[in-house]
Amino acid sequence: MVINLKKEGLNLIAELRGELDHHSAEEIRNKIDDAIERDKIQNLIMSFEGVTFMDSSGIGVVIGRYKKLSIRGGKLLVTDINTTIGKVFELSGLYKIIKVYASIEEALRSV
Repeated sequence: MVINLKKEGLNLIAELRGELDHHSAEEIRNKIDDAIERDKIQNLIMSFEGVTFMDSSGIGVVIGRYKKLSIRGGKLLVTDINTTIGKVFELSGLYKIIKVYASIEEALRSV
């Protein structure tokens, strides 16, 4: 799993590539959390465009960041969900709590 982090104002953009599973979840969680704390981030945009697989550990990463930002009054937005990852989001109920956008640009316009 590769993660590219970019800061835009109070927003953090996390572009993910590869498999978000139990092998990579802790590293991804730590990198995102470090950036949130260090840069006083309000909103997180996670792009799943390059994600090819996601298991329950990946779901945990998403839910954990959602809770962390909600407590701060911020938002977690996800973009570029492909069919495979969309099924994971649907089955896990993530679509009920997290707003999905077609692109990073669209998500940035909404915050």
